[in-house]
Amino acid sequence: MDLETFLVEQFLAFALVFARLGAALMFMPGFGEQAVPVRHRLIFALALSAALQPVAPVGPVSAADPVALFAALGIEIAIGLWIGLVARILMSALQFAGYQIGMVAGLANAFGPQLGSFEGSTMVASGLLMAGIALIFATDLHHVIIGALLMSYDVFPVGLIMPGDMADQIARAISSSFWIAVSITAPFYVLGLLINLALGLANKMLPTLPVFFVAVPGLIVAALLVLALSGPALFTGFLQFFSDWLATLTF
Repeated sequence: MDLETFLVEQFLAFALVFARLGAALMFMPGFGEQAVPVRHRLIFALALSAALQPVAPVGPVSAADPVALFAALGIEIAIGLWIGLVARILMSALQFAGYQIGMVAGLANAFGPQLGSFEGSTMVASGLLMAGIALIFATDLHHVIIGALLMSYDVFPVGLIMPGDMADQIARAISSSFWIAVSITAPFYVLGLLINLALGLANKMLPTLPVFFVAVPGLIVAALLVLALSGPALFTGFLQFFSDWLATLTF
């Protein structure tokens, strides 16, 4: 084998690794945030692909069959996008929970910075999202993410795609994300129900009571207090849920 053929095969193998990892990192929580400049994300994806390419189960790729090569690149991009999108769907549980907490606390109209969250997100949703991303790095879960991306080759070998199973897993991820968001916000639903019920009874007994001006400050303080008390359990449950999903890529 001459040097030119060797270099071409190694470059194509690197391109296949970058196709999967780069596509996954576009949406992966922590690595694919909108606050990170696109150029920096691209450089990190290239560096990570170069670091993992020698240990990834991707052999030398021949350029003799361009059709098969482009098909393999398309499959790798699709798998990478699937991994990143499922992770982002699971991360959206914090966004949805924050939006619901904002509604219960009377902060639904307090718009916050949209750091990877949906349009019109509240301060609580943006705060939960930023805290979740910070905890991913603080707990070294980003190392697990990188390891899961490498081990994903055991679940999805190069050139193999399972569209039916992938679509089913996305549906399951949406269902699980909604379930964990509702579980997180359950104490706030109870809090809002009790406080509004008490204020409704107070308004019946004192019709002249300005319920809105009395209720909003107390509701905000109570919701923030419950959030401060339940925060450790909230984030512990979410991180465990997210790490359990990452573990499914290592089998």
